[in-house]
Amino acid sequence: MTQIRELTSFIESLAPLSYQESYDNSGLIVGDPATVITGVLVTLDATEAVVDEAIAKGCNLLVAHHPIVFKGLKKLNGNTYVERTVIKAIKNDIAIYAAHTNLDNVWGGVNFKIAEKLNLQNVQILAPKSQVLSKLVTFVPIADTQQVLEALYAAGAGQIGKYKNCSFRVNGTGTYQPDADAQPAIGTIGQYHEEAENRIEVIFPSQQQGQLLTALRQAHPYQEVAYYITLLDNRNQEVGSGAVGDLPEALGGQAWLSYLKANMNLNLIRYTPLGNRPVKRVAVCGGVGSFLLSDAIRAGADVFVTADYKYHEFFDADGRIVICDIGHYESEVFTKELISQHLAKKFTTFAVILSETDTNPVSYF
Repeated sequence: MTQIRELTSFIESLAPLSYQESYDNSGLIVGDPATVITGVLVTLDATEAVVDEAIAKGCNLLVAHHPIVFKGLKKLNGNTYVERTVIKAIKNDIAIYAAHTNLDNVWGGVNFKIAEKLNLQNVQILAPKSQVLSKLVTFVPIADTQQVLEALYAAGAGQIGKYKNCSFRVNGTGTYQPDADAQPAIGTIGQYHEEAENRIEVIFPSQQQGQLLTALRQAHPYQEVAYYITLLDNRNQEVGSGAVGDLPEALGGQAWLSYLKANMNLNLIRYTPLGNRPVKRVAVCGGVGSFLLSDAIRAGADVFVTADYKYHEFFDADGRIVICDIGHYESEVFTKELISQHLAKKFTTFAVILSETDTNPVSYF
């Protein structure tokens, strides 16, 4: 039997909550983490209709992309669709979990799903985040250096882009004098000691600091481990907003629009003038993406596929790039596939079902 906390822990290992934006509300919104899962319904939005679908299909957990509670609730009296959805979920023991901007911001997340739908190659994060990496410096007897490094690697340290087990070391001399109640692994109580040591440095995702320090203390021979941690301004190339990649072959402007419409299953596209240059390099951002326009231009993208552009914002393309607004729902609806694929591979004791409810609040005529 699988509890909700096991599933949420798995999702958060893929998309840590620390990667969500400050305004967001990802995580378990409704429900007891100790509840045993009977079935999972995956949806883009948690609405009353989706809760009804979960009830009908015997699912007691909704996993959504968008948080149903976003700005906070002061009352629960059913006056809004948010309140009614939460009330219905609670009455029917339906838990609601959301993986929103944290899933947007990770390698292989929402934007990579869009890139997959467009068959983009050489896909990279469009705007990598800074201050999500830290550096650990510690001092280890030379003979114990490798076992400590291996423990740190296993805990998530030493990954830089496509390279793993990355570290730096330099030899030096450590000194100490154990007190009477100490238990020195090397040296004698009450006597000054010098030990040949390696200073080792590794980079790690900041949210993994706890598990990294646990691994360090378990692998290190000393009773008291000397270390320090520094938050880095380095950009993490595997965490950030948007994605950019290349089409298998360049397309003319009209051919590109037809390709985009077919591959993303669109009713319409709002776009800026196509110009005469072919489309080869494509930047994408699910949902609201206007804040990434300068990044898309800087990345050399010919087009920028996103949603929720305002009228005056389209002028910002200024002939340097083609903006293609495909709609918020349309840009993120395939996130359901992304989430369900991960869950179905990991969990086999309950059904993981894609919601059939169309939650798009926008209609086209």
